[in-house]
Amino acid sequence: MPVPVPRQRAIPAAESGQAHAVSHHGGTTRASTEALTGAPRTAGQAENITDRARTAPGRAETTAHTNLTLLLIEDDPAGSPIVPDLLDQTGKPIRVRTARNLTEAERLLTDDVHCILLDLALPAPGRARSADNGAGDDGHGDDDHDELAVLKHVLELAPRHAVLALTASGDAERGAEAVRVGAQDYLFRDELDGRLLSRAIRYAVERKRSDSAERRLAEGRVRAQENRRLERGLLPTPLLEGSSLRFAARYRPGRSRALLGGDFYDVVRTSDGTVHAMIGDVCGHGPDEAALGVELRIAWRALTLAGLCGDQLLGTLQQVLEHERADDEIFATLCTVDIAPDGRRAGLCLAGHPSPLLARPGFPARLLPYDNNGPALGLLPGARWPRMQVELGAEWSLMLYTDGLIEGRVGESGERLGQDGMVEMVRRQLALGLRGEELLQAAVNEVRELNGGELTDDVAVLLLDRAV
Repeated sequence: MPVPVPRQRAIPAAESGQAHAVSHHGGTTRASTEALTGAPRTAGQAENITDRARTAPGRAETTAHTNLTLLLIEDDPAGSPIVPDLLDQTGKPIRVRTARNLTEAERLLTDDVHCILLDLALPAPGRARSADNGAGDDGHGDDDHDELAVLKHVLELAPRHAVLALTASGDAERGAEAVRVGAQDYLFRDELDGRLLSRAIRYAVERKRSDSAERRLAEGRVRAQENRRLERGLLPTPLLEGSSLRFAARYRPGRSRALLGGDFYDVVRTSDGTVHAMIGDVCGHGPDEAALGVELRIAWRALTLAGLCGDQLLGTLQQVLEHERADDEIFATLCTVDIAPDGRRAGLCLAGHPSPLLARPGFPARLLPYDNNGPALGLLPGARWPRMQVELGAEWSLMLYTDGLIEGRVGESGERLGQDGMVEMVRRQLALGLRGEELLQAAVNEVRELNGGELTDDVAVLLLDRAV
């Protein structure tokens, strides 16, 4: 069955650019009233009128400078008190579109409509359909018993638009209920004039903008809080129960307002008393890299607790990275250390990562050997990562770090701090008696100061101490 085309009233003079060309009589022009209450036209005729108003010489300029557009939804044009002389705060005319029913309103509800003026006396959608079908009251549904069903339908249809409810004089209770449901304000039909309506439209639009901005702000805060809780929960909790080693760590993601970056670290003690420490860095700084870093850390912990270490462990981690990365060019550097139960020696594996720093009483801090440094994970299929045995001594501090700590700039020269600069910095701080958390905090702060501000790369540093 062909769908009937809804009838559309003539475009008001205020929309077609003719409002100022008509003389006034008592605040309402005859021509303007005819424009609002004139004979119905077909949808095609109405669109042609709109097109001519926008393109006709002398009218396009007026339309182009219009700031606000009002959509009036009302099925009794002859009884409408709406005056067309509506002006925004700059004195420019407010365009008016009219719709007899919700079907027409949905067609006219384009992005340039700012406010909707809805007659609450309109029948609810369910009633109109039931009347067409000849159904009785039992077939109308719950909307028949809801005086604001038409308003709720419009609010669902236009959630981003300001809505003004139009009701009969003395029906303030219904108007107030409309505001509670979601309208920005309500107006009495027989007390309306152009000045009042213009002010109400401006108020409703600004209130809707304010409400929308406040809602977006609140939603953003909730998302930020959820993200922080999620990221905080993804940071590791060291498993060192039963070990005499002391642990400290500092973590600073390079992403703005983030708690988690592409750097990752972890420390666990296995049942044989060996302490395993790891630190790594996924190339890049976005949320995808942060997620991949978490996956690699969790995989490392599971594999370590399952008894893997050295080359076998790193080879399995490379398989995890290859399956989880979003791009074949993504890689990760890694440093793993397994400290013997007596605490005097350790095994070291490097996958494209800077070598740890070892500090012992009576000796200057130095970097551990990195001659057998293997490739970063994800670069070479079938790569190998030899495990080096290193002597730690009876009392020591072992610092693992990511390249964010050494790639900051130094002063106006623009040179990077580098590993040599970092070693000298740590030696100086150790000489001042700094240890543990204080040492790491001082190191990160000094690197930031040398860089002249925040570091753009993620920074992760962990420290293991053994005291006699």
